[in-house]
Amino acid sequence: MKHISNFGIFTVLLISSLTIMVGTVIAPSLGRIVSNLKFDYSPGLLITLPALGVVVFAPFVGKMLGKLGSIKMLCLGLVPYALLGVAGGFITNDYVLIADRFLLGGATVMLQVSVTSFIVEVFQGPDRMKLIAWQGMSIELGGVIFLSIGGILGEWHWQYPFYIYLVALICLVLVVKTLTKVKKTDHLKDNSTVLKVEHTSKVRLVFFASMAAMVLFFVSFVSLPLYLPEAFSFSDSITGYYMAFISLIAIITASQMPKVVSKLGDGNTVGLGFGCFMFGYIVLAMFTSLPLLILVAILIGIGFGFTIPLLNHMMIEASSSKNLGKNLGLYSMGVFGGQFLSTFIEYLSHDYAVIFGCAAAMALLFGVVLILAFKKVDAN
Repeated sequence: MKHISNFGIFTVLLISSLTIMVGTVIAPSLGRIVSNLKFDYSPGLLITLPALGVVVFAPFVGKMLGKLGSIKMLCLGLVPYALLGVAGGFITNDYVLIADRFLLGGATVMLQVSVTSFIVEVFQGPDRMKLIAWQGMSIELGGVIFLSIGGILGEWHWQYPFYIYLVALICLVLVVKTLTKVKKTDHLKDNSTVLKVEHTSKVRLVFFASMAAMVLFFVSFVSLPLYLPEAFSFSDSITGYYMAFISLIAIITASQMPKVVSKLGDGNTVGLGFGCFMFGYIVLAMFTSLPLLILVAILIGIGFGFTIPLLNHMMIEASSSKNLGKNLGLYSMGVFGGQFLSTFIEYLSHDYAVIFGCAAAMALLFGVVLILAFKKVDAN
């Protein structure tokens, strides 16, 4: 890590946190926001529409990376991220609001792909895996901070959470000050061994695994802001604190992920994450107890920490310098595609017990299939 200052690392991690902020910052106040904007469609769409934008724009962004470079694309993404994010709190036309949240996803994928590419260019080996773990931690730390602040601001006024998007402009200044002169080296091999069929298979498997993990994780983010006030009479701020606690557990888990991987291996660790998702949703489906609600947060947080940061690293390891942009775009499509698909689980039933039960069943199915699939790919 000698080529970059500690302040530069902070900048990288702060920008990484913006990727989860894109949807979750308004989650604690979602009910009030939908009511005041008179949004006639599913409330969860306001959280997950940026994810659809990521899915649509990711292939183009992956191609742009090779032409623009990580820093230039990072700067080009931060400005629309800030402006489109704030604008969402002032748009009362449903179609314009949908377009705004969708385009916000395009800016988000520019940030995710470029900042991860920058990490690859600067770090290698154990340092890279350490930074990827830190990146996962920072994403969830952003969830802790922004969910808490969003819940508090939402109680003051329903529009205030949208102003948090302006943090992106601060990030732009930090990028110019700390990252533009960092020495970069291409650490990814470009030989034929990287391009073997098994690596292509692993890329596809990581794509589907990341999509499945985010479907399960984001079921909580689209359902809990409506479920908790109904079942437990939680206020906006309490809901924000609870969801932030999930993110805090994910941070702790991500910090320990490299150690777990060294003992269990990549595929088994991912499977363990899906197992935690399963048990978390089983408890949600069967009980309405405050103490058990804490257990749910712990299990879902562990599920995230053992899946998304690790899958990000696995995608990088399966890439070469020639296909890195394409594969990072594919990873973004998986992660944010999962976020968007999570919206539709609420159409299964108006009974939250059924929704959480279906999520638990999906976690079991995905976990078993992925453990077997990763073993097959690694054996080749």
